[in-house]
Amino acid sequence: MTMLRSCLERCFGRLGYGDELFWYQDLKPHTSGEFSIAVVQANSTLEDQGQVVSTPFATFIGVYDGHGGPDAARFVNAQLFPHFSKFAMEQNGVSADVIRKAIVATEEEFLHLVKRSFPFKPQIASVGSCCLVGAITEDTLYVANLGDSRAVLGRCATPDGKEVVAERLTSDHNVADVEIRKELKKLHPDESDIVVHTRGVWRIKGIIQVSRSIGDAYLKKPEFSRDPLFPPHIFPTSPLKRSVMTAEPSILTRKLKPDDLFLIFASDGFWEQLTDEAAVEIVSKYPRSGIAKRLLRAALEEAAKKMEMRVNDMKRIRKGVRRHFHDDITVIVIFLDHNLRNANSPNFKAMNYKSINTPADIFSLHSHESESRLRPEP
Repeated sequence: MTMLRSCLERCFGRLGYGDELFWYQDLKPHTSGEFSIAVVQANSTLEDQGQVVSTPFATFIGVYDGHGGPDAARFVNAQLFPHFSKFAMEQNGVSADVIRKAIVATEEEFLHLVKRSFPFKPQIASVGSCCLVGAITEDTLYVANLGDSRAVLGRCATPDGKEVVAERLTSDHNVADVEIRKELKKLHPDESDIVVHTRGVWRIKGIIQVSRSIGDAYLKKPEFSRDPLFPPHIFPTSPLKRSVMTAEPSILTRKLKPDDLFLIFASDGFWEQLTDEAAVEIVSKYPRSGIAKRLLRAALEEAAKKMEMRVNDMKRIRKGVRRHFHDDITVIVIFLDHNLRNANSPNFKAMNYKSINTPADIFSLHSHESESRLRPEP
């Protein structure tokens, strides 16, 4: 039994530290270093998805924070990397354009799925996902973002290596940011309700906080915006004239330096609890082994503190109800071991990929079942 359990944990990850909604995968190798992942579920169905794919030409990282249901995040988890790989091989290299094309292709396929499914499953039009993607190839890092998941770099700030500082690599596409609200008002001067303060926060059309995503067809295409089966809180405050959201990613390209030590990719549920600086301090102070799990535990402890309760008591709360205490959280830590970077040219023909995906649901490790249902038609 012990041997079987050990084998399953190596293959699928582990349930975490007395919390049946907690899953983690400890240190695994990637193209130029090591990484670990941890996830905690709060919703009735896990809406976060994440993956790390190590290939002969790049390390690919994805965090997909779904909303309105798991369908979009699962779809992106299944389809985005194949598009990335296809375009990278066609262009014989990784670039910002390759990542943009992969995201656009994934968006188009998901909207096609929505169109096919809408007559018998209209709710799929209100499902979407934030999308945070990283790609590391040779000495270059690419980070693309839709929504408010975030990537943060930890780098040495002093010659002796004792001070490690946080550098945020992404901008949050969230109307909590006054600049995002100004941008939307400028794009929609004839719509006084383009951003509305309701239920305690700013929302686009009184509905959603993020301004960029994959999916959310009902806020991108008028024909999907007024289905009578939608709950009242997801009706736009006025009829949709044109798209009020976009799937155009913000993309950063950065040459990696010897002082760049590690990356933290995480969904917004994590950053709601910990600052960039606090997360980087934890990674820099503690051993690599178990580091993603340690970060997630710190986030849960902070969530419990805000609710004036013990974290052990919060861990006993069942999924669904748990969402009142914190969001689904995914965190991936990528260590950058510069001495391991391949000095040879990337091999775009080799197909020996190694992929770690978070489970579709903490209670089910059969993520392929969900993915197969959502694959687009040929």
